[in-house]
Amino acid sequence: MLEMSNKGWTVVCCMLFGCIMMSLVGCDTQPEERRISKAEYQDKVAASWYGQLIGNMYGLSYEFKFLEEPGPDDFPYGYGPTLDQVRDLQGAFSDDDTDIEYMSLLQMEKHGPEPTYRELTAAWKYHIRDRIWAANRVALNLMHHGYFPPATGDSTMNARWFEIDPQLVNEIWSVTAPGMVDYAVQKTDWASRITNDSFGVQPAMFYAAMYAEAFFSRDIEHLIETGLSALGEEAHFSVVVREMIDLHRTYPDRWQDARKELRDRYYVRQPYNKHGWEPIDATLNGAAAILALLYGKGDIWRTLDLASAMGFDADNQAATMTGLLALSQGSAALPQELLFPLEEESWTMPFNDRYINITRYDLPDASISDMINRLAHQGEKVILLKGGRIELQDEEEIYVIPSGAAFTPPFEALPTAPVLAEVGQEASLQLYASSGASLERTTWDVLGTLPAGVTFKQGAFSGRFEAAGDVTVELIFRSGQDADTVSVNFLIRSPNMAGSASSILHNDTEPEADLERLRDGRLQDPAFVSVSRSIPFDQWYGYAWKQPVSISRVGFHNGFPDEEWGWLKNVQVEYLTAAGSWNTVDDLVIDPPMPAGDSKYLHRSFVGYDLRFQPVLSRGIRITGTAGGHPVDAPPRYGSIISEITVHSN
Repeated sequence: MLEMSNKGWTVVCCMLFGCIMMSLVGCDTQPEERRISKAEYQDKVAASWYGQLIGNMYGLSYEFKFLEEPGPDDFPYGYGPTLDQVRDLQGAFSDDDTDIEYMSLLQMEKHGPEPTYRELTAAWKYHIRDRIWAANRVALNLMHHGYFPPATGDSTMNARWFEIDPQLVNEIWSVTAPGMVDYAVQKTDWASRITNDSFGVQPAMFYAAMYAEAFFSRDIEHLIETGLSALGEEAHFSVVVREMIDLHRTYPDRWQDARKELRDRYYVRQPYNKHGWEPIDATLNGAAAILALLYGKGDIWRTLDLASAMGFDADNQAATMTGLLALSQGSAALPQELLFPLEEESWTMPFNDRYINITRYDLPDASISDMINRLAHQGEKVILLKGGRIELQDEEEIYVIPSGAAFTPPFEALPTAPVLAEVGQEASLQLYASSGASLERTTWDVLGTLPAGVTFKQGAFSGRFEAAGDVTVELIFRSGQDADTVSVNFLIRSPNMAGSASSILHNDTEPEADLERLRDGRLQDPAFVSVSRSIPFDQWYGYAWKQPVSISRVGFHNGFPDEEWGWLKNVQVEYLTAAGSWNTVDDLVIDPPMPAGDSKYLHRSFVGYDLRFQPVLSRGIRITGTAGGHPVDAPPRYGSIISEITVHSN
């Protein structure tokens, strides 16, 4: 069966100029050009980066500390326990609110101010090896399975598409687009789809509009209205923001009452949340940030405390809102006590001018002042790239900014993971491709032969598979002088024989498990949940027939693993001999390869594997393996979560 629905893993074939968000972005009242001195721009970039570092480290002490109830109205809170780490490292340290942005900065420097999905994917896979959660983790897992954005954030592939992740890591696109609201929002939408989908990206886009506008405004009400205009009145998060504004008006001096209503509305299990954790919902935390901003009334430290006291994933709100206010007000507005939190240290620069990497593989430590200069340099590149210029006025360099500039997704066409299909099944797959040109000015060329029964037009496969076999299709995408080559590997199997089996084989499940769900065709509906307290814990799942059948392929589809357990490792395939014993099949090939080892950061959810081997004639087939997990609880839990097992003759 095809591993993806008709929507598949793409958002759309992004060939039209600005196709991701052009219809949603407003801000028609902006002037055509805006002017800011180079010195002021650099100061605001510095303020924003210092603000994010402050908010991240300050808020970490209160992350998930206040859930049902808010924190006490006993401000200022202070840095709390994270200050010990600042002291030990003698500087600021990396966390997921800043380290992925630093990683993105490196990609801008390496590839240009508009890196491609392909380039960002390579950076994710290289630098991010642990300390990754929620939608970010699922996206990384999908990358290692062979997918690229926007598949990695698509709701049909990433079951945690609605969580907070884009709000943490995308401020860089607007900090490097001063006054260019449309551009910042569109670029943030594009980048957010690495991990998220639908309204899960909207809070990040809202922040992007506020950040880009904050270079030219300190007025909070205006910044919020800019964000609302960018999303559009009917957008999911726009409705939420309006609700928060109404709560602030209802309780102008009682933020705890507003927070209580926020909790009652959004700190609940939502219909779309089958696999997530309520405190990291994007909408919930985005709403908390808006309340903190409103009640903070422009006071940086009070807003920082309120963001912490609102609770949930507090360091995210603290970092983003502190960065926003610092950007709008300039670096002089940042309290010295926040920039120099260790009174006993004789630092001459905020945080000793040190950013120490403790989270990402091979991400270099850096001087904070150097990072700021590099960010500002990328901003200058964006301004010039989009048609801006530098003028000299009274011997001072001035940026003239094209405020109406739009973001065009970089030219590229992207492959996909091997497509698992069956004879007779519909071939419905849309590739992601972007050129910044209209469809009439782009072409696709097919090299070789398509699968029997399948056609290809403008990036889309359609038809119905007519014959079993493995077919690799090479494609060339062209727009003007640009060209990109991709390949799609179709693994087309004979019809699934699981439905004809007389019984389902298993050795351990949760009580009252519905075994028929192993062969019901629903690839994102876990069938088996096996749990053990001992290691090793061997498991097997399969089918038996009353008469021998010829088998040479098995399809294995993961369910959604738990945070610390839920995967099957050391996978083998066994068949039942005429004598009644189980033998291992010969020449087993698993495509794509399954993750080696027990790293929880690599084991994937809702993906399929094709297991090929020398044909056997047998009345039984089963997949065997060892339950994987991490001993983080007492006693530890181990087990596997499986959504589907298919069986094929070829």
